[in-house]
Amino acid sequence: MKLTLLSRSYCHLCDEMQTAFLNWKALQGDTVRSFEIGKLQVVDVDEFPDLEALWGDKVPVLLLDDVEVCHYHFDAEKMTAALNR
Repeated sequence: MKLTLLSRSYCHLCDEMQTAFLNWKALQGDTVRSFEIGKLQVVDVDEFPDLEALWGDKVPVLLLDDVEVCHYHFDAEKMTAALNR
């Protein structure tokens, strides 16, 4: 399972989404699901013109296996639904 946060270095919403995700993950405890989530890879879209062109207006974007889970703000319900698919 690949989890990616498309971000920008100067973006406060990006920082907030990353913190919200990490807090949510910590609340999952020692459940099997928490181990399936894996590590969060943070990618600065400004370093990749193709990503910036594709996702620029939606950043921050949280992707699970390259499929959008949520953008702008972390959504725990959408994250849980995505993991249960």
